[in-house]
Amino acid sequence: MSEDPDLETVAGLLEDETARAILTETSQRPMSASTLAERCDASGPTIYRRLERLRDCDLVVERTEPDPGDGHHRKVYAPNLRRVTVELRDGSFALEIDRGEDMADRFTRLVEGM
Repeated sequence: MSEDPDLETVAGLLEDETARAILTETSQRPMSASTLAERCDASGPTIYRRLERLRDCDLVVERTEPDPGDGHHRKVYAPNLRRVTVELRDGSFALEIDRGEDMADRFTRLVEGM
């Protein structure tokens, strides 16, 4: 998504218990959809629907990594935000999403730390 989503869209997502659970669980470490289904006590289809909505708003990112158990690759998800701020300015609400460092910066920092 090239621009930030509108306030109503983000508020609707943050109102959703499963979407909030996905964001809080993945803030600890990136997780696969199946792990999220277990941790969030939700069905796989529910998790995938919420992940799609979160990705559409650029609130989570998806990447592929090797599965430590069998060496195959799997998709994992991580939050793409640090803070959401709503301000009342000049008679209307303004939404600001602080994404912190981007995934490329995180990856560079990770590789340099090895």
